[in-house]
Amino acid sequence: MSAVPILGALVFGVGSAFLPLLNAEAYAVIGAASTRSHAVAVAVALAVGQTLGKLVLFELARRGRQRLSDRVHRKPTISARWASSIDGALTRRSSGVALVLTSALIGLPPLLAVSVAAGASRQRRREFLVACFLGRVGRFLALTLPVAASTA
Repeated sequence: MSAVPILGALVFGVGSAFLPLLNAEAYAVIGAASTRSHAVAVAVALAVGQTLGKLVLFELARRGRQRLSDRVHRKPTISARWASSIDGALTRRSSGVALVLTSALIGLPPLLAVSVAAGASRQRRREFLVACFLGRVGRFLALTLPVAASTA
């Protein structure tokens, strides 16, 4: 088994965590079609990369939460009100984990925004990591397994 597609998926996953222009879902499908026998490994590596990238966003938001809070209270915009409303859901353990898992699995609300809001809301790091990783693995496996099976 060549490590190149798996390492590439890991690196692409990290990059796509920061730059939505880098489409991780498209990478998963193309990776599954080109490396059918390694489709699961590519999906997991992509999920690990995305989770690591989202963790960086989570940590930056956690460290900058006071500055963000000051800014939101000074100038309430639509996005600030939206962030404030999901902040309430993220501070409760059950709804916070469910929100991150749902976002990571289906993409709504966008995981980039949820990652930042989760960090700012003091959600537990471990809960964020597990929910984000499981959601991403589920999403990428749902995309890669049918493609790998159909091109076999």
